[in-house]
Amino acid sequence: MNTKLNRSDYIVIAVVYAVTTIFNCIDYYQNGNDLIEYLVDIPASIILSLLIILAFMYWLIPNYIVKEKKYVQFVVFGLVLMCVLGIIDYMAGFWSGNNDWSEFPKWYDLLLISFFRLSDDAGFVFGILLAKKFYEGQAQFFNVQKQQKENELKLLRSQIDPHFLFNNLNTLDALIDSDTAKAKEYINRLSLIYRYLIKTKDAEVMELSSEIELAENYVFLIQTRFGDDYNFQIQNNTTFRDKFIPTGSIQALLENVVKHNKAQQNSNIEATIQIDEDWLTVVNTKSKISSNQESFGTGLENLRTRYNLLSDQDVQIINTESEFKVSIPIIKLSNES
Repeated sequence: MNTKLNRSDYIVIAVVYAVTTIFNCIDYYQNGNDLIEYLVDIPASIILSLLIILAFMYWLIPNYIVKEKKYVQFVVFGLVLMCVLGIIDYMAGFWSGNNDWSEFPKWYDLLLISFFRLSDDAGFVFGILLAKKFYEGQAQFFNVQKQQKENELKLLRSQIDPHFLFNNLNTLDALIDSDTAKAKEYINRLSLIYRYLIKTKDAEVMELSSEIELAENYVFLIQTRFGDDYNFQIQNNTTFRDKFIPTGSIQALLENVVKHNKAQQNSNIEATIQIDEDWLTVVNTKSKISSNQESFGTGLENLRTRYNLLSDQDVQIINTESEFKVSIPIIKLSNES
């Protein structure tokens, strides 16, 4: 906790002292106190209690709590300070009240009276100040935590881009000579995907509809590149309104299919994107031959990490001998309470 007082702290202190001064003046008036008691008691109480607050905030807490963790010394010095300044405060009030000095309390009674007298004056202001500092510290902590989370998400998102063009240049090079029309379509789809990646590079989540469009373009690239080796289908069982998923997550799942499965003779890889109310699932048949194709996606671990930062639900993976199934939660952002 930052114990240094800022401008708003001093404003709070001034307001509290102003209110307590008014109440003290009303109390003195009702009790018929002399003018000198107004002029001595109230200012002395304010000055001495303020000195205690400053001593705690700038000396005791920073040196004996924050830095050194010397709690015994903190308590001892705090009590001594309270007693000394409390005695001064009591003596000022005793004098201004024109009391008989022969009736001045014994030292042990004086210590108790002085401690409780000034602790009452300073304790209320000090409590408000500490509460304000605590909640400001909590707000600052959550802001730092949020910024750290955003930085982590941006770092994870940045892992999508580096190999994007690299994995498709050879395919495009071959198409230019063999099928010019398809090469143009390939370039068009590739530019749409790359434009989407640039547009969403800082976005943590995107609309499900936009992600499905990205998936359709990406499936075109895969099927153009590998022919009939992979067969993708999209099954939509819900509406896309107010539904979001982490940016590029479908791309990561589709890319995972290609990365870990290679079609065998007379047996292609069947993959389905199932979109339900709360989950998006990509399920694919498995082959015994793994693909050696390099991935440009985030990977499942990356996707899991992103969900840990964005949601309280986890990615679900079911891996059997014949198929591989990954389900990711759909994030709903609605104005309904």
